[in-house]
Amino acid sequence: MRQRTRTQIGSLAAALVLSLIPAAQAAAGVYWQCVPFARLMSGIQIFGDARTWWDQATGVYDKGFAPKVGSVLCFRPTDRMKLGHVAVVSRIVTDRVIQITHANWSMIGGARGQVEKDVTVIDVSPGGDWSQVKVWYDPIRDLGTTTYPTYGFIYPNAQALQMAQLNARLAVTQNNAFAAVQSAASQVVQSAAPMQILNQAADTTDALAALIQAATGGGDKSDKSDK
Repeated sequence: MRQRTRTQIGSLAAALVLSLIPAAQAAAGVYWQCVPFARLMSGIQIFGDARTWWDQATGVYDKGFAPKVGSVLCFRPTDRMKLGHVAVVSRIVTDRVIQITHANWSMIGGARGQVEKDVTVIDVSPGGDWSQVKVWYDPIRDLGTTTYPTYGFIYPNAQALQMAQLNARLAVTQNNAFAAVQSAASQVVQSAAPMQILNQAADTTDALAALIQAATGGGDKSDKSDK
């Protein structure tokens, strides 16, 4: 019962994190690869190409073949997708249908590196173990005919959930900081006290910088091996 309660709390926390990160705003002006975006959303601290995540998770995170909100679905590499792919489960629809939030999958507006929220994925594996899936592809507005092999799901632990929650707060703060700077810039032309407005925007940006520094341990850690 205690384990089931922890699982339910973890799923609720993951759902909260996914709702806090505004995907469209997070993607604005940024070319997102699937790996850093999945790491941001899930809090799972695995680095390197998507195809390496499944093996890297062994002994660090629980893995399995059933989707859970907040877990990471790991795609196997294929001839057309040599580095694999990772995506975060955002909703369970049925036992064979889920929704994922992921980056750099569909060409949107003729550009790659886009974030897509709540994309439909269907389990088409013979054994119902999510080892083969079809994924919604926006340019054709359909699932298409391609079947993608997968490894399974990596489940975030308590530490990963805490990291994801922090990332969500940072994303919201960052959006607020950008909005404050844009607002200040638009008011400078009309205001009699432009320095006061700019100082307020600077205070917001300084607060963001402090949060980022705290989240990264003072900036000592570096991301050396992203996809």
